[in-house]
Amino acid sequence: MPNHLHGSNPGFADLWSPGVLLITLLVGYVYFYLVGPGRHRFANSEPVSAGKKTLFITALLLFYGAQGTPVAFYGHAQLFSAHMLQQSILYLIMPPLVFLSIPGWMLQPLFDLKWMRKFVYPLTHPILSVLVFNLLFSVYHIPMIFDTVAQHPVYHIGYHTVLIIAAFHMWFPLFNNFEGWKRMSSLQMIAYLFADGVLLTPACALIIFAKDLLYETYMGAPILIQGLPPLHDQQLGGTIMKIMQEIAYGFALSVVFIRWFRAERSKDEPIEPNPNQDTMLHTPNGGNLNGA
Repeated sequence: MPNHLHGSNPGFADLWSPGVLLITLLVGYVYFYLVGPGRHRFANSEPVSAGKKTLFITALLLFYGAQGTPVAFYGHAQLFSAHMLQQSILYLIMPPLVFLSIPGWMLQPLFDLKWMRKFVYPLTHPILSVLVFNLLFSVYHIPMIFDTVAQHPVYHIGYHTVLIIAAFHMWFPLFNNFEGWKRMSSLQMIAYLFADGVLLTPACALIIFAKDLLYETYMGAPILIQGLPPLHDQQLGGTIMKIMQEIAYGFALSVVFIRWFRAERSKDEPIEPNPNQDTMLHTPNGGNLNGA
């Protein structure tokens, strides 16, 4: 295993990634400009609630925490548990927060384009969405693939970029807020989440119950936490992923249930009668005796 993966003297830039911080701040600036001073550029735009803005800030903080802090540095080749925490945040927690924080009017013009409807819409079919992410995630954790990706920076950046895109793809059928792109009922969304959880479980179980170290990347790594040898660190990593999955899917289920409840309640709300309806005397030609 290349020694650079187990470097023991990281500098400030290694631990806190100023480049990632700059990207995070830039994305935050663009968002708050578009929902603020730039909102008038969009048709049918509406004020964005403080709740949505808070969700977006949370998503940005989670992104930087996972990608630009010591979690990312030590997770790369020294703490498998940190690596799995990073992946859990980037793939399971951050994407739904982003979808929930972006108002539909912001990206609706993009999703109304003909080529988007023709080429991208078929790719967002729920069955395809749930299979692509889980297949890529499972393949990534095959030891030979994992170690190859870890040893080559280009492969590492490329594969993780694909996984993030696939994660957004996986969450899209549940949380997209664009007219004409929603195609699942509440019951279908619940079934979708159940299938997603089933498909992700084998990769987690393989890691949790493995009797030996699976990945050469972490063999020979220094023990950074006393009482946490590499094998236990590996098992902890699988456990973290499974727990974070349950938290993310529990959150998703609560959002689906709340939306379903509100939709059903709106159907049952009685139509408010016109208070003047009973007091107006209508003439045969449609007028009324009160002069209306």
